[in-house]
Amino acid sequence: QTVLQGIILLPVRAICIAFLLLIAWMFASIATFRHPGKGFVPLKGWRRRMIQTTLSCLTRTLFFVMGFQVKVKGKIASLQEAPIFVAAPHSSFFDAIICAPTGMPSIVSRAENLSTPVFGTILSSLQPVSVSRQDPDSRKNTVTEITKRALSRGQWPQVI
Repeated sequence: QTVLQGIILLPVRAICIAFLLLIAWMFASIATFRHPGKGFVPLKGWRRRMIQTTLSCLTRTLFFVMGFQVKVKGKIASLQEAPIFVAAPHSSFFDAIICAPTGMPSIVSRAENLSTPVFGTILSSLQPVSVSRQDPDSRKNTVTEITKRALSRGQWPQVI
């Protein structure tokens, strides 16, 4: 019975995941299309709402299809209360689980991740703070950028 469920469930889940990722890529592409100052100017208006609502919903659905259910206990801090979220251990794709219920905040990510075909577009729509491991000043620049975004009074999304 377990083998039979695996034979049926695995392809169905894989197809659903691929379909959800393509939809997320499409919405991320629309939201960032012809956006001036990619990464340097915050998304505003319909672009920001589109990312927050559609990608949050799609991410929750994606994790549900993979077998995860996210339940939030308590109240999620608003942008004014907490401009910066801290997630630990910050070492796997499980960090993305936090993004869906918190409204798709900006994340700190390696600069190389932005060049990945589908995920790079989705990631760039979240307006990440990119860190370059080759740049010796990258740590200082990252701290400066996070501080700038945290003190922006709601212009930038929260940073995780």
